[in-house]
Amino acid sequence: MLLAAAVLIGVLQILVARAGPILKGRVVETLKTRFDSKVELDRLQVSILQGLNVTGGGLRIYPPDDVMAAGAKAPLISVDAFEFHAGLLGLVFKPMHVGAVHVRGLAIHIPPRKMRQQGAAKPRHLGKVKIEVDEIVCDDSQLVIGTDKPDKDPKLFELKHIVLRDVGPNAPWPYDAVLTNAVPKGDIHAAGSFGPWNTESPGDSSVMGDYRFDHADLNTIKGIGGILHSTGHFEGQLDRIAVQGTADVPDFSLDTANHPMYLKTEFSAVVDGTSGDTYLQPVQARLGESDFTCSGAVVNVKGKGHIIDLDVDVPAARIQDFLQLSVKTEPAVMSGVITTKTKLHIRPGPESVTQKLSLKGGFVLKRIHFTNPEVEDKVDMLSLRAEGNPKDAKPGAPDVHSLMTGQFEMSGGKLNFSNLNYTLPGASVALAGVYSLDGQQFEFTGKVRTQAKLSQMVASKWKSLLLKPVDPFFHKDGAGAVIPVKISGTKSAPKFGLNLGGKKPDQASR
Repeated sequence: MLLAAAVLIGVLQILVARAGPILKGRVVETLKTRFDSKVELDRLQVSILQGLNVTGGGLRIYPPDDVMAAGAKAPLISVDAFEFHAGLLGLVFKPMHVGAVHVRGLAIHIPPRKMRQQGAAKPRHLGKVKIEVDEIVCDDSQLVIGTDKPDKDPKLFELKHIVLRDVGPNAPWPYDAVLTNAVPKGDIHAAGSFGPWNTESPGDSSVMGDYRFDHADLNTIKGIGGILHSTGHFEGQLDRIAVQGTADVPDFSLDTANHPMYLKTEFSAVVDGTSGDTYLQPVQARLGESDFTCSGAVVNVKGKGHIIDLDVDVPAARIQDFLQLSVKTEPAVMSGVITTKTKLHIRPGPESVTQKLSLKGGFVLKRIHFTNPEVEDKVDMLSLRAEGNPKDAKPGAPDVHSLMTGQFEMSGGKLNFSNLNYTLPGASVALAGVYSLDGQQFEFTGKVRTQAKLSQMVASKWKSLLLKPVDPFFHKDGAGAVIPVKISGTKSAPKFGLNLGGKKPDQASR
């Protein structure tokens, strides 16, 4: 018995002395077998403490030779440092079983698709795996996916913390991960399954899971503000991931107004994980008390950022919600019900979102009420005079029901209106002009068509008599009168007047 023990101790001593070279060979051979490519390992140390404690670093796994020949230079996988624990008997029996491997500084660089396809048809030699791992825990890692497209940047994923379980070549890997998102700044927690990893075509690798994105600071996007909370589910292949989720921003704001508004969305999207391009299916959104939908794409542009193109459909919303979000004037200039279909475009660049944002579309605005009592009184009295009831045209007259339609374009923080038509009892107003979102410019010119003649719009008899000779000059096109007008001013106090000189909006502002 003593002799057997002595022999066993002697064998273990020899194994321990050779543990470093043995384990280094097994690590390299296992990785060569898994990836069928060149593997380099700079260092590996072994210590004995209730088993084998292994540390190492400088690990590099290169793409297959044919992919390297096609132009790939960087290692497919590199690791700054790793450590794991195994039993002593693992040196004797194969495969060695490892409970958990802890990795720091993992970097995965996937070559562009064309390079990978160079070797896609070549059969891979897969030998026997020498080490089995239950769990890989990675901190401060990144995944970089190269692209063949000249207008695209490589896609970078920052992985703050990720745990991969039951890692094997032929089955999905359960994972639990925390990803660092740069813009908007925040951490995304996701859990699900990934793989099997397709080395030749990573875009075909399967992925699924649930995510939570809390306390994302929208202030990291110049021009907007708020804290975003989002949850959802995703599944598909890496280059086509279907995502369903919700996003809430209780204090969403634009820098043109800095009026926080509640914004909530329920969305479906398709995400190309290899490029970052996102294609939005109809997104249901609610701003304040107004519902609308949008669809479109967010496309990555090399070296510049993203282009956002959306089709926005507002079937019946409160105009005051959109004005409160985007215009400094407080309270909002008007209330009413708006219907619009709009093209939204945000170009890439370092400027504020509100400076990069452009809109183009048409709208119908019903049940208009101006929040400034003086403005509303002028509109109400205009309606009464236009109907030929000047004696009733006094401050405090009953509000009239009015309608506005038009076409608009927005860029550079200004709304430009063409073919703007405002209809109220007894009159119609055709205008064109500009309104700045900061409330500092309100400049419109156009014509007012009235049911009554000029002489019928004044209460005083002698003024009516004086105007009768003028009636023929304004009585035209079947209207009682056609009067050129201009509206100018700032913020919530526009001024109304005649535009007898016939100046256009750009001239009237000079």
